[in-house]
Amino acid sequence: MTEQTTSVEEAGPESGPHTDVPRSAEPALVVPPLPEGPPAAVPAEVQAPVVKVRKDRRVLRAVLRWTAAAVVFAAVGSAAAYGITGMERTDVPGLATRTDGRWDYPTIVRPPLPSGSPGPFAESNKAGAHYADLRELLLPAPKGAEADASLRGEDGWLDRKTFLTQYGKTDRETVDQALTDYGLRHVAARGWTAPDGTRTRIYLLQFGTATAAYELVTGELANYDSPAYALRGAALTERDEQFPDKVSVDEVVRYAYTESKPYGAEQAREAFLLAGDTVALVVQSRKGAAPEIPFQQTVVLQSQLLG
Repeated sequence: MTEQTTSVEEAGPESGPHTDVPRSAEPALVVPPLPEGPPAAVPAEVQAPVVKVRKDRRVLRAVLRWTAAAVVFAAVGSAAAYGITGMERTDVPGLATRTDGRWDYPTIVRPPLPSGSPGPFAESNKAGAHYADLRELLLPAPKGAEADASLRGEDGWLDRKTFLTQYGKTDRETVDQALTDYGLRHVAARGWTAPDGTRTRIYLLQFGTATAAYELVTGELANYDSPAYALRGAALTERDEQFPDKVSVDEVVRYAYTESKPYGAEQAREAFLLAGDTVALVVQSRKGAAPEIPFQQTVVLQSQLLG
């Protein structure tokens, strides 16, 4: 998938030119000498015009300047909001550009829903079901990538045992039992190797209801600071602090992790995505270190397909 900044100096009371009339231009007010004796109060009709005129002019100028400033800020705010909503996915903060390592994915299009079927987050869809073909909800491989034939499965459906090989032998039985307890229905998968050597594996696991998927992820698979079960060869994995929180998809919950140092010959990154009745596991690994930009891009694009 798929992130210019406009700065505007703040306008204030001193932003407009000073337009006070010079004192020499103001009409002189002649007050007759007062009689001897105790001082008498100057009549109101004599002193009021001088003070009132000067005060009203300054207040009026201040009001006009602040009103103009408010109009400018409102216009700038509207333009910024339009700019954000009108961004291409390549401009979204955190996903960077191709020159920063972003992969060249084909245009992402959600598969059509069966006639009369609601989307997974429609109010009428109480189960949060994805009625579109799960296999069509898998993110396609980017340009130049080599497909992983081992994840094609039979007729596009991956058997559970192949999915479980992502985990170490000591955890496979436990994860397998959890999948059974929460009613796993299907597994669809796709994988590829990018020209830079990064391997990607995406698994979509569909359950009977959104509640079952939610309880599996939050109660069994994903913790805030680390996954509950380590991937094979990635024992030390922690929360990915570099994944930008602002890059998210409505209704899709994300848990992103990265293998921490010291790791072995390669580094792995992984993310669980919770979307209605479907749980996605996205895994990327590469010899040396797994780049973060393609990982973020892949996770967000897969989230959009499920959202």
